[in-house]
Amino acid sequence: MKYRKVTAIFRFELLGKVEKKLQELGVKALSVSKVKGYGEYADFYAKNWLTSHARIELFLEEKDAELTARAIMDAASLDMEGDGIVAILPVEKLYRIRTKSEVGDEG
Repeated sequence: MKYRKVTAIFRFELLGKVEKKLQELGVKALSVSKVKGYGEYADFYAKNWLTSHARIELFLEEKDAELTARAIMDAASLDMEGDGIVAILPVEKLYRIRTKSEVGDEG
């Protein structure tokens, strides 16, 4: 089974909306962290240019990655600079620590 890692960085205040959308899709697991950075939008009037964002990381079956990325974009978009980014990356291997086995091969 092939897997993808979906990473999304978006406005922190939209985290609840994105989480709800992912739950509606049936996403079973995700990691959330608060990050700071700047890119397309920087707060040039602040001491530093960093703004707070949410980062969600998910490991999904390859077939679900594109639909999930689109759902995140729909929920996180305000149609403004600084809305964020979504990346889909290939995953070479994925292991479950508890069983020390590759995900999908638990039998």
